[in-house]
Amino acid sequence: MLIETTSDTILKPAYSTDDKTLVDRALEGDQQAHYTIYKRYVGAMFHTAIRMLGNKEDAEDVTQEIFIKVFQRLDSFRGESTLGAWIKRVAINTSLNFIRNKKKLFFEEINEKTTVADESEIDEQAWEFDIRRIHEAIKDLPGGCRLVFNLYMLEGYQHKEVAQLLDISESTSKTQYKRAKRLLKKMLN
Repeated sequence: MLIETTSDTILKPAYSTDDKTLVDRALEGDQQAHYTIYKRYVGAMFHTAIRMLGNKEDAEDVTQEIFIKVFQRLDSFRGESTLGAWIKRVAINTSLNFIRNKKKLFFEEINEKTTVADESEIDEQAWEFDIRRIHEAIKDLPGGCRLVFNLYMLEGYQHKEVAQLLDISESTSKTQYKRAKRLLKKMLN
């Protein structure tokens, strides 16, 4: 339904589809609002899941679980962040729970005698590759360092937060991140 406006403005929808309105409509049982939320965010959440899990089939299953949780918990969305950010948090937590319940992660313990290249020593040209090739290489990383790399580099968590999420030390998070970068550079060269 469109409303008429003065000649110097454009036609606008009668209702706003901002996050809060969309959530309110969904909570009232509006199936179109549910569908809009799903269509708007399913692609991004699938990509989040596949980056974390490294497996298309698992990512598809987890994406379904993400949206089941989103719609079950939609009433807890308080609008303190965007709907997309809230759903992404559900996606990350659901992916982490899947990993904890279904897979064993291996975090390589590094002792003080082990040498890990400093981030400043990593050649930045190694990152100037085709994005698809980079995503494929990320999927081939060992589980522990792939997860740390994704959470830190792609999802924007700090090492302290990654450590808390994965129940590892902050030092292990940093080490796994550096290991992931080193392995990626090797794979991409």
